[in-house]
Amino acid sequence: MSILLIAASPAAPSRSAALLAGAGHELALLGLAPLTLSLRDLPAHALLLADGEHAAIKAAVRQVAEARAIVIATPIYKAAYSGLLKVFLDLLPSDALRGKTVLPMATGGSPAHLLALDYALHPVLSALGARDVLDAVFAADAQVGYRQGGGYDFDADIERRLDAAARALHTRLGGARLVSLSSLPPVAPRALLAAQAPPERCSA
Repeated sequence: MSILLIAASPAAPSRSAALLAGAGHELALLGLAPLTLSLRDLPAHALLLADGEHAAIKAAVRQVAEARAIVIATPIYKAAYSGLLKVFLDLLPSDALRGKTVLPMATGGSPAHLLALDYALHPVLSALGARDVLDAVFAADAQVGYRQGGGYDFDADIERRLDAAARALHTRLGGARLVSLSSLPPVAPRALLAAQAPPERCSA
């Protein structure tokens, strides 16, 4: 079994990627070995044209199929999840998330954007067969701060919720150590947190 972390921000570095890395770090502390898939690294032409036969797209879809659990982190733009995530989800089979545990995560300009997870993302996850969707982790921009010299810091509330979400996912999967089915190396969460460039003005 494996856990796949999906980074859905078109920007790098980004607050949502930092949030995802924080979740990956908490999962690693529980003895799990999540993998990461950065959608921005997939070929844009193949994504936009829904080219499911492109090697990189096929590999990404296979990672989703092999995962027992999926953690998705997206920025909220104009009351919806990122377009990058939308085009990728459109490429997945209609039952791609059936039997999987899904943890949605997002960042946005204000707590009001939390509703986008319920009204925009959750219905799509359900349409893809997800029935075990954990409580979302949402962080407002003010809760993910840029650290002088590089990296991001979370406020105490986000730290607590990341820990709780990781434990909930761990429990849902039986509390056992998961072994990756992919040949890709495990994600290194702190590498994302230590990005040197300052965050964008957008709430990615």
